[in-house]
Amino acid sequence: MPETLLKTDSMNLEGLHCSDCAATIEKTVAKMAGVAEVSTSLSSGKLKISYNPIKVSYPDLVKCVEKIGYRVKTGGHKNIEKKSFLSKPEILTTAISGSLLGLGLLVLFLMKNSVLLSISGKVFTTSTLLFISSTLFGTYYFSRSAWAAIKSLNYSISALMLLAIVGAIIIGEYVEAASLAFLFSLAELLEAYAVDRARNSLRELMKLTPDEAMVKRGNDEITLAVSDILVGEIFIVRPGEKIALDGTVASGESSVDQSPITGESVPISKKNDDVIYAGSINNEGYLEVKVTKNHENTTLARIIHLVEEAESKKAPIERFVEKFAKIYSPIVILLAIGVMTIPPFFLGEAFTPWFLKALTLLVISCPCALVISTPVSVVSALTSASRNGALIKGGIYLEQMSKIKVVAFDKTGTLTKGKLKVTDVRSFNGIPENEILYLAAALEQKSEHPIARAIRAETNGKSLDKISEFKAIAGKGVRGKLNGKNIIIGREELFLEEKYSLPEQELSTLQQAGKTTMLIGDDREIIGVIALADQVRDDAGPTIAQLKKSGRKVVMITGDNPETAKAIANKIGIEKYHAGLLPEDKVKIVQQLEKEFGKVAMVGDGINDAPALATATIGIAMGAAGSDAALETADIALMSDDLTKLIYLIALSKKANAVIQENTLAAILIKFTLAIGVFPGLVSLVVAVLVGDMGASLGVTTNAMRLARFKMK
Repeated sequence: MPETLLKTDSMNLEGLHCSDCAATIEKTVAKMAGVAEVSTSLSSGKLKISYNPIKVSYPDLVKCVEKIGYRVKTGGHKNIEKKSFLSKPEILTTAISGSLLGLGLLVLFLMKNSVLLSISGKVFTTSTLLFISSTLFGTYYFSRSAWAAIKSLNYSISALMLLAIVGAIIIGEYVEAASLAFLFSLAELLEAYAVDRARNSLRELMKLTPDEAMVKRGNDEITLAVSDILVGEIFIVRPGEKIALDGTVASGESSVDQSPITGESVPISKKNDDVIYAGSINNEGYLEVKVTKNHENTTLARIIHLVEEAESKKAPIERFVEKFAKIYSPIVILLAIGVMTIPPFFLGEAFTPWFLKALTLLVISCPCALVISTPVSVVSALTSASRNGALIKGGIYLEQMSKIKVVAFDKTGTLTKGKLKVTDVRSFNGIPENEILYLAAALEQKSEHPIARAIRAETNGKSLDKISEFKAIAGKGVRGKLNGKNIIIGREELFLEEKYSLPEQELSTLQQAGKTTMLIGDDREIIGVIALADQVRDDAGPTIAQLKKSGRKVVMITGDNPETAKAIANKIGIEKYHAGLLPEDKVKIVQQLEKEFGKVAMVGDGINDAPALATATIGIAMGAAGSDAALETADIALMSDDLTKLIYLIALSKKANAVIQENTLAAILIKFTLAIGVFPGLVSLVVAVLVGDMGASLGVTTNAMRLARFKMK
C-alpha cells in the first residue's frame, strides 16, 4: 500500500494493562481491510494505527476495538482522570459476582439448599444457580477480549481463564468456576488500577499546562482554548498561574518556576524578550507573553511525545523477557495438555482431578506479570527523569547509563558557561584601564562577535562615541577613528603585520592561564591588552570528582587551543584532554575511547557536537530546553545546564536495573514454584489466580512504581 495513502491515528484506551491485552488488540485490528500497521504502548495506554482511510474509517476502527471490550477515551489525556475509577461498570459487575459467590457458599454450607430444577439428569440447586449467576457477572469484564483472543489464536490470560471456567462448569465444579470468574475479574481490576497509577507519572506531565489562556485581541481580553491561540498572539499570565504556551516575554517582569521543564529548583527571573516555557509557573509578577509555538509544538509537548516514543527503544533485558515468555507459555500449555490426557487415558487415573490440574497449569502458563514487569519499570524511570529535567529517549539508554566506562565532555558551553568575560586589562604609557576598555567598546560597538559583546558589557551601558572610517579585518580585528584618533583592536597576527612591537611577556602570562587576548593600539604603539575567559561552571569540578570517584574515566575533547584546554582541565580536575579538534576529529577520539575502554557517554551542546554525540554509546545534550536540534540529536537531553544531572542519571539507571532484575526474577520464580506445586495438589486454580496472576502482577507493578518517586540521595 503506497505510504501516501496511509493515515496514522492514535486512540487512548481504557482497559489496556497487560501485554496480552495489547497482543489481542493488535491481532484483531490488523485483520481489518485497509489497516497497514498497529502498535500499542503499554506505558501510555495508546493504540497507534496506520490505515487507508478509503478502505476503513476511524469510527470503524473504534467500533472494532470497543467490540472486544476496550473503551476508547475521548477528550485527550487531560480528561482521562475526570472519570472516577470506582465508576467503571466492571466494578459493579465484579461486586455482584462476589456477592453472589458469597451468598451461594452461605446457602451451600449453612442454609437449606433446595433443588430448583433438573435438566437431563443434572440437578440444579439454589447454590448452583447462584454460582452460575456469579460466574456470568464475573466473566463480563474479560469475556469479550478473551473470545477475541481465542479467535485470533492468541492464548492470553483472559482466554486461558475463560477456557478454565468453561471446563470447570462442564465437569460440574460450579464453586470453582464462580471463584475463578470473581477472583480473576478482581485481579484484572486491581492490575488495571496499579498500571493506571504507574501511568500517572507520565500523565502528570500532560496536565502541566492549562486548557485555556487569556489572550489580548485588539482592546479586548478574551479566554480561549490553547488550541485556538495562534503563533504571534499575546496572552496574559497573572501571578500564580501556569504558562499555557512557549513564548517570549513581551511585557512585564517576574520570577518563573520552570522546574517541570528543566528541573531547575530555583525560580528564574524573566523580563522582556526572555524565553518562557509552557508548563512553567509564574510566581509574583504580571507577564504578557508572545506565542512562539502552538500547543502541539511546545517544548513540553515534544518532551511528552519523546517519552511516549521511548518505549519502542527497548532495553536488552526487556527483549530477553519477551523472548523467554514466547518459549515459556507454549511449553506449559503442552504440559497442561499432557496432564489432561496421559493420566486419565493411559494410566487409568480419575479424569476430574487431572483435568483441574491441567486447567491450573493453563492459568499459570500466561507470563503476564513477567512481561509487564519491565515496561512499567522503564516508563516509571523515564517519567521520573523527565520531571527532574532529564529526557531519556528509551529503555536501552536507561539501562546503559550505569554501565558507561568513559564520560567525554566538550568544553565550551558544557564544562564552561559559553560566555566570555573580561578578566584582565593591562594598560601601557599611563593610560587608565577604564579608558582602554572604553576605546575597545567604542570600536566594537557595531559587532555581534562574542568577544565584542563581552567587552561592551564592561561599560555598563555607558554611551559610546561614534566611530568613523570603520573597517573590519576578517578573522583578525577592526580599526577606525574615534575623535580623530586612529584606533586598532585585534589579535596578535594583525599587529605583527602592522610591524608593532608586542608585549610578549604579558601575552604569554595571560595565554598560559587559558585566556583569550586582544591588543589595542593607536598609530604608533600598542596601548593595552584585554584578556577574556570563558567561565567554568560551578558544578563542573564537583561533578568530575564524583564521576572519577565512581571509577569512570573523564576526558575533555574541544576545538579550543591547547593552552586554554589545559588551563580549564587543570582547574576542574581532568587529567586527559584533546584540543584543537574539528568535528570529525572528535568522532575519531570517541571511537578510540570506545575501542580502548568500552561504553562512552559524550556530553555536548547537541548542535556543534552532533557527530560525536551520534557516535558515542550515549549522546547527552546540555541545555536542550531551548534547542529543538538538541532534543532530536541526543539519546539523553539535559533540559537545563546542570552537570549534576549526570550523577542523578547514573544513580537512576542503577536503581532501574535493580528493580527490573528484582521483578523479572520474582515473576519467574513465582511461576515455576506454582507450576511444580500443581502436581502434588498444593496449588489449586484459586491459588494460581490469587498468587500467580493477581499477586505477581500487583507485586511487580508496585515495585516498579517506586522508580517514579526516585530521588538521588
